Amino acid sequence: MDLGTHDVLVTGAAGWLGLSLVKALVAGLDDCEPLRQPQRNLRIRCLILPGQDGAALRMLSDRVEVLTGDLRNPNDCRRLCAGTRGGLLFHTAGVIHPRRSTEFASINFEGAKNLLDAAIDAGLRRAVVVSSNSPCGFNPHPDHLFDETSPYNPYMNYGRSKMKMELAVKERQRAGKIEAVIIRPPWFYGPNQPPRQTLFFQMVRDGKAPIIGQGDNLRSMAYVDNLCQGLILAAITERANGQTYWIADRRPYPMREIIDTVERLLETEFNQSCTHRRLKLPGVACRVAWLADATMQGVGLYNQKVHVLSEMDGTIACSIASARRELGYDPRIELEEGMRRSIRGIVHQLKCA
Repeated sequence: MDLGTHDVLVTGAAGWLGLSLVKALVAGLDDCEPLRQPQRNLRIRCLILPGQDGAALRMLSDRVEVLTGDLRNPNDCRRLCAGTRGGLLFHTAGVIHPRRSTEFASINFEGAKNLLDAAIDAGLRRAVVVSSNSPCGFNPHPDHLFDETSPYNPYMNYGRSKMKMELAVKERQRAGKIEAVIIRPPWFYGPNQPPRQTLFFQMVRDGKAPIIGQGDNLRSMAYVDNLCQGLILAAITERANGQTYWIADRRPYPMREIIDTVERLLETEFNQSCTHRRLKLPGVACRVAWLADATMQGVGLYNQKVHVLSEMDGTIACSIASARRELGYDPRIELEEGMRRSIRGIVHQLKCA
């Protein structure tokens, strides 16, 4: 791969996606032929939060530099971007499940603006910014697929914060201040997963995974290396400047297929005893959870389990046609192999749980 610069910045580098992206930049992506060979002369500067462990990043290469800082502090953003004129920024940092709902705006929106303005002042050439499916909310009907023309219909405070971030990115790009590409991934999965994903596997194993109705609602998912492929292609494709792309696996999956696949792999390949039960809930459970979630967020509170339940009955599915056509995006890893790799990395935790 040739990124067109020696200087690359990655925010959120200690996170699930950030660490995977830095690994891909250092070692290449085995599942993508055009990106299999890494650029050898990269200098990768990573931003992690105070208190996070940067050892895994430093072990990847002596060309990886780790800084600690907070996007909410403009000085930290300026320090990250200093001396990288002509460089490339991958912005993967963000908060999904905060302690208080006010953190959505302060981190995802205000923090992103601080970062973008620091990047512009430092003369960086391009920013590839990770957004979410949430600015578009739920598909209007079960057969619908989101694409790049889909209107904003943000879901809760998280969706609003990401929508406002996208608008800030577009404003600066259209003003000619910086090249920018927005990437919208849905639910992603793969190695280095956070505790919430391990909990999901435990719930499947123990018969506590919730299913609404028959579990027919579709979910687009993105295996983390597929997502890294999309991010890097967005960085190196000239025509991507100013565009927004949905990046996901080849097809959306019914919720029941996701849960059935995890259960089958746990039992047949990882010696986990599964109960073969589902926590079947009526659609009204999600509506009650939505009301509780909206009420809590309205007063600044946030509960992850209530929020996740509130969106369990919705369809969140997208088309990757534009990314395939314009970026050459070619996701090779699909649900079964992606989940196999995910479980392999945490099976010792499951055995102890």
